[in-house]
Amino acid sequence: MPVEIITSLQNPRLKRLVRLRDRRSRDEERAFLVEGYREIRRALEKKVQIDELYFSKDWFLGSNEPSLIAEAEAAGAKLFELTKDAFAKVAYRERPDGLLGVAPQWQRSLSDILLPKDPFILVVEAIEKPGNLGTILRSADAAGCDAVVVCDPVTDLFNPNVVRASTGVLFSVPCVVEESSRVLEWLRARGIRTVATTPAAKELYTQAPLTGPLAIIMGSEQYGLSEFWLKNSDLPVRIPMAGQADSLNVAMAALITLFEAVRQRGLGR
Repeated sequence: MPVEIITSLQNPRLKRLVRLRDRRSRDEERAFLVEGYREIRRALEKKVQIDELYFSKDWFLGSNEPSLIAEAEAAGAKLFELTKDAFAKVAYRERPDGLLGVAPQWQRSLSDILLPKDPFILVVEAIEKPGNLGTILRSADAAGCDAVVVCDPVTDLFNPNVVRASTGVLFSVPCVVEESSRVLEWLRARGIRTVATTPAAKELYTQAPLTGPLAIIMGSEQYGLSEFWLKNSDLPVRIPMAGQADSLNVAMAALITLFEAVRQRGLGR
């Protein structure tokens, strides 16, 4: 397949890529950006369709890019080669590596999640910052979570910074966006115990039983968990704070709590 070469900074395709940084454009097109060698590699490994792949040899960091481009083309991607300046216009990374894909958005429901005997799930509510959501996905992947459920999101799952901060594990961790009330109903119907993290809890997270069917519930950066989850969760827990700060960054708190569950569940063996 011939490669289209783009040199003009006014090319309509470049303008479209810039628009896809905006949530409204992503939602209208049902498409999103995947930038970076590692992210595109993980998308292809998980059979995520890359419809278009834009690359610039002037930005390549190594020698593996041509094989990845060939793999994307074999999987159906249309290729576009950009000049250095053209790629700089569409890249959202400070130090791009010359690879940018466009992929279709997907939509999973709770019924699509395949659960093992003792499911281990992370539920996050109203996360505001894309970087935090991406880091949370990365932590959930490392901890071996069976799914991440995003309730009432402020930022969208397909924000470029979510993809970047997740280092591409967005493509490997089953992730569903749903309303809190429906999530709670789904968890209860499957006998999954809910553990809510809040600074007001009496019990430390290290003292709480985190084995068996489990969902850890994390709240937003500014307000923490809503009254809905605080009232309806089975057990509130807290992370001890010895200094002046009364809470941790939500991504850090999620990481700490998840790996206490990993320790108790013996998932690292």
